[in-house]
Amino acid sequence: MARLEAAAICTPGLEPVCEAELIALGIKARTVGAGVIECKLTTRELYAANLWSRTASRMLVRVARFRATDFNFLETRAEEIPWENWVGPGIRPEFRVTARKSKLIHTEAIAERLEKIVSPGHGREVARDAPVQPFVVRVDHDLFSISVDASGDSLHQRGWRTETGVAPLRPTMAAALLLSTGWKADTPLLDPFCGSGTIAIEAALMARNLPPGGERDFAFTSWPDFEPGTWGSVKGVAANEAREVDFAIEASDRDSGAVEMTKANAERAGVADLVTASEQVVSHLSGDPGVGLVATNPPYGKRVAGGDLRPLYRRFGAALRERRPQWQLAMVVADPKLAKEADGALRPVGRYGHGGLKVQMLTRQGRAPADRPEQPTTAPDDPPATS
Repeated sequence: MARLEAAAICTPGLEPVCEAELIALGIKARTVGAGVIECKLTTRELYAANLWSRTASRMLVRVARFRATDFNFLETRAEEIPWENWVGPGIRPEFRVTARKSKLIHTEAIAERLEKIVSPGHGREVARDAPVQPFVVRVDHDLFSISVDASGDSLHQRGWRTETGVAPLRPTMAAALLLSTGWKADTPLLDPFCGSGTIAIEAALMARNLPPGGERDFAFTSWPDFEPGTWGSVKGVAANEAREVDFAIEASDRDSGAVEMTKANAERAGVADLVTASEQVVSHLSGDPGVGLVATNPPYGKRVAGGDLRPLYRRFGAALRERRPQWQLAMVVADPKLAKEADGALRPVGRYGHGGLKVQMLTRQGRAPADRPEQPTTAPDDPPATS
């Protein structure tokens, strides 16, 4: 069976997790650069990767690769591409171009030439507000690489997250945090700074073995050579593999608005019965002598005004040591020194950019039952929700 030359694109820093996901789906994949994982896959695997990848941002399929140093040669080679395989009636092609160290460096001019070839010259002139089929064009040392975007909207746009907090964590990054900890999807989980519920809902979807793509649309379904039978089979397998769970996923936040957002998002994601959302400050954290995972995206103090956050982090760490000593801890933070205020045993498991900031994923294992930590301290209310 012929395989497509493709690439999964992810946030730089998430490559190991994303590559492991694709391999688990049976896809031949390897990381080749920052945020780029090359794949060899069948049409079925392409559909499945879009539906199931929790950490990829989009899936691209290679259309053509050639050298061009002037617009005449670019147009000649572009005319040879079978655009009709990916752009059907009523669909407007859109070219996202990057260029470096090449004779053709004007990205807008490159996009315009390609759009003219694909649209009017082939009888596909459509309205500017028509549905879009994105193409990605990379030009490096005169080498053109043209790929068709099989995903359309970024895969982090899950469909269920229509309400977010002030500085939300992307679902792809929430999933990466969970996967990086080695969390088993049969273990209790808590996010005490839940914001709009992103981490808790991603965990619930993983626990239920539900695809993150859910009911959202993908660009490949508009391709003229789209295989509806194959797509129906991929979705059918996903529906059959869903499972029931009998443990708790807790989400809490001091902001009542955040709690309501979490409940609404969980309802849209189909996991409202699994996610328990409550209004609570971290110093009121309930006790649990068992094991589980605390996974959270606490306020950074950079995108959210919160003053000095050290007392909050200290209070948070003390509450965990007192109330849930055997629970593993995983955090997304912009300032590792601030995170150490919560727990000095935290260790980095990943770094990436998020919202213009450089952030880290930190984790530590649960503590031994014999450890007797200090009592939580009293401090002002928590700052606004983030996740």
